[in-house]
Amino acid sequence: MTILTDELLKSFDASITDVSTAETMPPEIYTSDEFLEFERRTIFNQEWLCAGRASRIPNAGDYFTTTLNGEQLIVARDKTGNVNAFSSICRHRGMQICEDSGNCGTFTCPYHMWVYGLDGRLLGAPAMEKTANFDKKEWGMPTLKVELWQGFIMVNFDNDAKPFGPTMSRYEPFLANYELEQTVCPGTFTLRDLPWNWKVMMENFNDGYHANRLHHTIQDFCPSSMAAFPVPWSDDSGVMFRTNGYTHIDGGFNATTKALMPIFPKLTEEERWRSTFALMPPTLCFGTAPDQAFFFIVHPKTPDTIDVEIGYLFHPSALEHPMFEYLYEMSDAGVQVFVKQDQDATTKVQRGMHSQFAPRGRYSWQEESHVQFNKWLVERYRRNWPGRRLTVVSEKAG
Repeated sequence: MTILTDELLKSFDASITDVSTAETMPPEIYTSDEFLEFERRTIFNQEWLCAGRASRIPNAGDYFTTTLNGEQLIVARDKTGNVNAFSSICRHRGMQICEDSGNCGTFTCPYHMWVYGLDGRLLGAPAMEKTANFDKKEWGMPTLKVELWQGFIMVNFDNDAKPFGPTMSRYEPFLANYELEQTVCPGTFTLRDLPWNWKVMMENFNDGYHANRLHHTIQDFCPSSMAAFPVPWSDDSGVMFRTNGYTHIDGGFNATTKALMPIFPKLTEEERWRSTFALMPPTLCFGTAPDQAFFFIVHPKTPDTIDVEIGYLFHPSALEHPMFEYLYEMSDAGVQVFVKQDQDATTKVQRGMHSQFAPRGRYSWQEESHVQFNKWLVERYRRNWPGRRLTVVSEKAG
C-alpha cells in the first residue's frame, strides 16, 4: 500500500500556515523508503544540488568525483575554464570510469578504453568502425546543468531548470561583504552514515530555538532570543535564513566565544554583531560568523541515514597568520562540540519519528525558518504528487 495518498497530501496544509498556528510535518515522511524515493525523483532530480567549492578545481584539467542523488559524477574544469558535471558511467558497458580527483586531459574507461573529454564528449572508441550507425557525437556522457554561485558549484539533473542565482536574492545582501568567491577553504571532512533523515538535518541546522538551550554555555553569546527573520519569504525564493545577534561583538563558536581568525575586513559593525544561518535545500546548509563562513553538504542515503560534508571558508589573510594551524585547530574543536551535541539530538529525533506517539508538534516564533522550509517542500510535493499532474492538465484543458 502506498504512502502517497490524498490524505497525506492534505495533511501538509497544517504545516504551512503562520508560524503561530502551524504544526510540524507528518512523522512518516521522515521514515518511509517510498517517500524518500518520491523525493529523489521530484526534488533531488529537479532542484539545484551543491557539488562543492569551485576552488577545488582551479586549473584546466582539474577534476573530482562525487555522488549526488545516488549518481556517480565527474566535475571537471575544461580548457576554456568552464566547469562541467557529467556521469562517470561509461556509455559502452556501464563501468565507472574513475572515483578519485586529480588533473588530466581526458578520461579513459579502463575496461575497453573509451575516451571522454573534460566536457563529457566521447573522443575515442576503439574498434567500433564495424558497428552499424555508430556516431561518437551521440555517445557522450549525460551532462548536468551547472551554475557557479558564491564560489559553490551547483548542478541540476534537469537541464530545463530555471537559474539558481535569482532564487538567492533575499540572502545575497547579507553575504556581499564576505566576498565568498575569494575565500579559502582549507579542506573538508565527511561524516558518514549519520542516523537521521535529510530533512531533520536541514531543520536542526537552522533551528534558532535550540541555539543556547542544547548548546548552553558555548553558545550563550548567540542566544535564541536574538534570532530574527529579516526578509519575508516568498514562493520564488530558494533560501530560508535567519540572523542571530550576539551579546558581544565578533562572537565565535568556540570555547572562548570570540572570533579566532582575522575578521573579514569589509564587514560593517552591524555584521560583526551577528551570524546568519541559511538553507538552500535540498543539499546545502550555510552560515556566517565575523571570522568565517561554514557549509554542510547533505547527501541522503536512506530515510534514516545521510552523509554530511563539512567545510569552513576564511578570508585569504587568515592563512598568512603565523598561528593559523593552531587557530584553525581551536576553531574546529569548538565546532566539534556543536556537532556532537547536535548528533545526539538529531539521532534521538529520528528515533522518535518511528514512534507511534510521534507528534505533529507546534512551533516557537524562533522556528520561523522551519515553516518556510515546509512551504518550499510542500509546493514541490504538490507539483509532483502522483495523479496530481493529470488533474492539473485536465483542469487547464477544461
